[in-house]
Amino acid sequence: MSYPLSASIAYRYAKSSKANQTSFVSFINRFSVAGIALGLTALIIVVSVMNGLEGQLKQRILGIVPHIEITSEATNNTTSALATSPINDVIAVMPYRETEAVVQSKRDLRGVQVHGVHPDKMKQHTMVANNMEQGRFTDLEAGSFRVIIGRALAQKLDVRVGNRLRIMVAGASVYTPFGRMPSQRLVTVSGVFDMGSQMDDKVLYMNINDVNRLLRDTKGQGESVRLFLNDAFDYLTTVNTLQSELGIDIAHIKTWRERQGPLFDAVKMEKNMMMLMLLLIIAVAAFNIISALVMVVSEKQGDIAVLQTQGMMPKTVMWIFVLNGLFNGIKGAGIGLVLGCIITSQLNNVLALVNSPLALAADGSGLPIDMDIMQIVSITGISVLLCVLASIYPAFKAMKTQPSQVLQNE
Repeated sequence: MSYPLSASIAYRYAKSSKANQTSFVSFINRFSVAGIALGLTALIIVVSVMNGLEGQLKQRILGIVPHIEITSEATNNTTSALATSPINDVIAVMPYRETEAVVQSKRDLRGVQVHGVHPDKMKQHTMVANNMEQGRFTDLEAGSFRVIIGRALAQKLDVRVGNRLRIMVAGASVYTPFGRMPSQRLVTVSGVFDMGSQMDDKVLYMNINDVNRLLRDTKGQGESVRLFLNDAFDYLTTVNTLQSELGIDIAHIKTWRERQGPLFDAVKMEKNMMMLMLLLIIAVAAFNIISALVMVVSEKQGDIAVLQTQGMMPKTVMWIFVLNGLFNGIKGAGIGLVLGCIITSQLNNVLALVNSPLALAADGSGLPIDMDIMQIVSITGISVLLCVLASIYPAFKAMKTQPSQVLQNE
């Protein structure tokens, strides 16, 4: 026999055939394997969908919000320093200015965030440029006072491309014979974007030179620097580099976490709680193995005693039942892995088949799904590990079998 003795016996017990075990033990064994398979299948599906939803939020929201902004107090040499000593994760640097304003149309009045941007940089390095329904960022020429707004904001204001809006900024107000008047300007809508996010009705893009003129700062002394990152979630590495290599104070660095951190924390907590709940389901199924193995140990007391009298070491007996649990875990995890991957990859087709489609992706194509191979391998390994841990107690009990007492009662 090419397999070790303990593995061979363990594999025979793991097959759970009625010829080897009682029908009840066989049922418990199969039930535990089925529970592991179903739990792992559900876990793979849920985690993949949650990863997809998190990715959609990252694309829709962090495509609008600046990843990192270095305020005007620390921008004197920042741009040149980044040009001479580029940071790995920073893919682009852009002069940037943001202010709060009120925008008025013939129909409605809304508060917005005015983002003063460089059109060419935005066209090359932001997701907004890839989700333009009308117009393009290159239309935002300096002095044209054109704006790009979100589709949601356009609907609320009831405006279209070519319509005019009035922008009022209280931060640059002046005193007149009629009292304090905010800085205001008529602008023309030149483009509409649709990111499908909660920020679509809160952001308005203008050329940074036009924003400076609106704020009565033609020299741009209040400009900041916006950094585009390759991975927005890895912002801490860039922040640490800015502090250590460029000597920028943390008080002058703003990140997307300050605005959208609670939202992503809530999504992460929800994903972790779902993983914990489903892992507990797998744990319950895995610990059903204890019941099956304890009954096997009780049933096979005579066989264990005979093997020990023939020279089998107690550790070898223990490994028989540990490997038995391992084989059951591999069987259940393997079935769950295959079913989980197949169902997840065809989940939108399955939902459409049962007439329950969900259009949550940015393009309305269905549920966003992101199957992380390393994550799937990790949870599969955890499932198998739980099965091995569940088999330790029955294996230890089998190792403590006393042949003299068992054979005396036979």
